[in-house]
Amino acid sequence: MRAVDLHTHSTFSDGTKSPEELLKIAVEKNLAAIALTDHDTLDGIEFALKACDKINNSGELMSVDLLTGKKAAIELIPGVEVSTHWDKVEVHIVGLFVDHHNKEFLEFLRKQRDSRIERNIKVCENFTNIGIPISYETMLENYPDAVITRAHFADYLVKNGYVGDRNEAFDRYLNPGKPAYVKRSKVDPKEAIKYIHKAGGIAILAHPILYHLGNESLERLISELKEAGLDGIEALYSTYKAADERQIKELANKYDLLLSGGSDYHGDNKPHISLGTGMGKLFIPEEILDKLKAYRLSTKNH
Repeated sequence: MRAVDLHTHSTFSDGTKSPEELLKIAVEKNLAAIALTDHDTLDGIEFALKACDKINNSGELMSVDLLTGKKAAIELIPGVEVSTHWDKVEVHIVGLFVDHHNKEFLEFLRKQRDSRIERNIKVCENFTNIGIPISYETMLENYPDAVITRAHFADYLVKNGYVGDRNEAFDRYLNPGKPAYVKRSKVDPKEAIKYIHKAGGIAILAHPILYHLGNESLERLISELKEAGLDGIEALYSTYKAADERQIKELANKYDLLLSGGSDYHGDNKPHISLGTGMGKLFIPEEILDKLKAYRLSTKNH
């Protein structure tokens, strides 16, 4: 059985690999499928689908089924990662199998990006006020076609010699409470779930361990989102310890949620995270994707 990776980012948000490059790496890693889940945008999906078709039709770069020794196709799952806000914590909802032409969903994501633009303009003002002149126009010139995030500001600071590395950029300027940080208005996760469903997708709670909520608050979050229609939860993730994985799987079982998983690959922006394998030990079996597909099919038929 081959592996899959259901949480990845490209140059259309804060990753450093194009959708085409992502697909090529996925084939080299012998993955059966990847989901492109850029932040608050579906703009890269069409490019990823075309790249996937090209690879599968040419047969040159195709993966190999280890059981049969035959070349096997790779699959691209259209997805997105939506930034939301719950009880003073930023919570991300991944949508998988979304219709990237759905007008309601595209409008919802456009509003999300608009709020990000407003935040980025204020971040530029904050940097300028502390003696690091950065204009929003400069950021657009340096990162065309991207949904600009704090990772882009960190990259800019490194490239222009203001800090030694991205970690220093966040620690000194970009983390909450630091001089350039600006809180962004975000939607409720329940609203994100609603729009993902409207676009024909399934809604997954991304990397719940990363929210550092404590057991009681985490369970309250999952319970509330399950009531709102949450379909699954990321139980397999690059930075999880074995105990983390066990905890999330137990919660998934308790609240009847599907399991999902992904590396959260960002290319050079997270150099310690590899596509498919995370920090080296990640393995998301293809059966995880099969179960998600079967569930989606069953809900469509009702």
